[in-house]
Amino acid sequence: MSETVRLNCSCEDKGNRIDKFISDNIAELTRSAVQNIIEAEAVEVDGKTAAKNYKIRGGEEIVVNIPDPQPMDAIPENIPLEIIYEDNDLLVVNKPKGMVVHPAHGNYTGTLVNALLYHCGDSLSGINGVIRPGIVHRIDKNTSGLLIVAKNDAAHIHLAEQIKAHSFTREYEAIACGYFREYEGTVDAPIGRHKTDRKKMCVTAENSRNAVTHYSVIRQYGGYAHVSLRLETGRTHQIRVHLAYIGHSVLGDDVYGKPYKGLEGQCLHARKIGFIHPTTGEYLEFTSELPKYFSAMLDKLEKM
Repeated sequence: MSETVRLNCSCEDKGNRIDKFISDNIAELTRSAVQNIIEAEAVEVDGKTAAKNYKIRGGEEIVVNIPDPQPMDAIPENIPLEIIYEDNDLLVVNKPKGMVVHPAHGNYTGTLVNALLYHCGDSLSGINGVIRPGIVHRIDKNTSGLLIVAKNDAAHIHLAEQIKAHSFTREYEAIACGYFREYEGTVDAPIGRHKTDRKKMCVTAENSRNAVTHYSVIRQYGGYAHVSLRLETGRTHQIRVHLAYIGHSVLGDDVYGKPYKGLEGQCLHARKIGFIHPTTGEYLEFTSELPKYFSAMLDKLEKM
């Protein structure tokens, strides 16, 4: 069924492009999907059809008529992949920032799954269906770094059990806002869906699941900090929610913090991944160098 969503703009939104504003407030729509909806004249600003280059003034009501979802069938696409490791059971991929993991409403192509289908053919686990073949766990679109992919169902089940048992190593690095008084700490706070904002998760006791994040400060830069984080659990947006909860939102996180000029999305990188191989029983661990956008931001902070 098609859906109509009404959004109210505030003074804080003034100057934002309408496509960015809508994609920031409707979780399932990417910016490119919003642009297509605007071109189809399905977006109104105060009762008038919106122009694609419209900029928010503040105080408007925006009505978005989301079209009926089209049947999805992920198709192979020849998209370059940075494969860190591969064998008959699994792959470890270094996902670039800006790439969506799997197709979803408004974002059918250009995803990691499309690239995997081209590279692996039919050699991907089918547990998560045709839209998410091989996907054992996910990282956000604007989070870069390591992600494991299962080539068969047996490997998928084995790896998923490790994640459930919290024996799966996942370490991240981030640039967080604010000065940390404690150089090490643990955030143990349950996470659930936000009551009023469907795009967001939050720390809440209602309809939530336990979530634990361990952090340590690598270096402080005045009003920012380079931090290392280890996930004990893996909830949606966990690091972003937990850091915001303790007053240190991830730099550039425009959902749980605020945008940062020149940075598209949050400065968060999945640096290390470790697991027991589902066939050999050997513990494998892989690391990924910080990407250019992250290193460039550290250099900028160093000079401030």
